Amino acid sequence: MSISHAPPSPAPASDISGKSEKEPVEAKPPATPPDLVALLPSSTRRTRVPRWLRRTTGPVLLLALWQLLSATGVLSGDVLASPGTIAQVAGDLIEDGSLTSAMSVSLQRVAVGLLLGALVGTGLALLSGLFRVGEDLVDASVQMLRTVPFVGLIPLFIIWFGIGETPKIAIITLGVSFPLYLNVYAGIRGVDSQLIEVGESLGLSRWGLVRHVILPGALPGAMTGLRYSLGIAWLALVFAEQINADSGIGFLMVQARDFLRTDVIVVCLIVYAFLGLLADFVVRTLERLLLQWRPTFTGR
Repeated sequence: MSISHAPPSPAPASDISGKSEKEPVEAKPPATPPDLVALLPSSTRRTRVPRWLRRTTGPVLLLALWQLLSATGVLSGDVLASPGTIAQVAGDLIEDGSLTSAMSVSLQRVAVGLLLGALVGTGLALLSGLFRVGEDLVDASVQMLRTVPFVGLIPLFIIWFGIGETPKIAIITLGVSFPLYLNVYAGIRGVDSQLIEVGESLGLSRWGLVRHVILPGALPGAMTGLRYSLGIAWLALVFAEQINADSGIGFLMVQARDFLRTDVIVVCLIVYAFLGLLADFVVRTLERLLLQWRPTFTGR
């Protein structure tokens, strides 16, 4: 009896490496990525209060406290007038034109003194910062003169220039020059030397280095010096206008002092503060426009 054997089933085909061929697997569509959630710093997740409201909260609270002390009699009118009285006096001074005329004269003096001081301070800083010979000739003299209180030079300026506008503008010019000199000089000498090497490797001439590397690098220091110089300019104006002046805000203060008008004196001080704040706002706006290339920390 013969036994028949079933033919063996064919073995799966193998590749060269001995691995059997697998049936093709359908490609699955790529998984949809999960939605990304933006992570915000804790400072931005808080309830936002408008910045103008936060900046005005302090002055408003100070005015409210001032008014409260005046209303309760803690501050008498002879010592310090109430905010309401000061507002009324300011309106009267504006109405008769004396305050606007004084502001115009004072602004003109500050503008001329600031312009002359900026030219002198910046010019000396460029001479001293860009050239070693200039530093040897200029820096020691400037450092010596800036230690002299410029207010103490008022009597000497009166002897030299008389009692007109010249000594007033000269004292403002002197007060403005030194902060600008120090900051511009420090800005020039603070430029990274590697930037100078990169500019030289690119083939920039000496004037090209000054124009495209050194001056832009020194610009932040120059803007800081300009902001500081504005404060010094108003301070110098206060002293200059209270000595042999017949116009300006300081002249109004001298007249008010003679008649014991504390309300007029406070009005003049507020005008000084407002003009200084306005000038600082203009410089900060100019700084944001000129220094857009410089990322800075703005607080959180």
